[in-house]
Amino acid sequence: MAVPQVLSTSSVEGDSVINPQGEDLGKIEDIMLDLDEGMIAYAVLSFGGFLGIGDKLFAVPWKALSKKPDAHSFILNVDKDTLENAPGFDKANWPGTGTEAHREYVSRISEYYGYRPYWIQTP
Repeated sequence: MAVPQVLSTSSVEGDSVINPQGEDLGKIEDIMLDLDEGMIAYAVLSFGGFLGIGDKLFAVPWKALSKKPDAHSFILNVDKDTLENAPGFDKANWPGTGTEAHREYVSRISEYYGYRPYWIQTP
């Protein structure tokens, strides 16, 4: 079966995230939209904790995720250590959503995962 090209954010929220080795890396909690650019800024991934308590949240560039065919899951090509050491935040302290703070944060997470920020077009 083919991978869908368009999905609603509500159908993606709660989907599991695994790495290519099949290790559980958490689940998609939310999708952050850049209203000025009209693009997905990043996915918010929860990881760690137990039964949703103590989860740490991670912003992951959308380009870093690939949809797993025929499943409610995505693949992120990192190991657990890489994710555990990624810049994260807790549920009470989301990163800035103002233009400058947002761009700085997205630049930092994009670099961490080896991507360009989404507003920089690849030639």
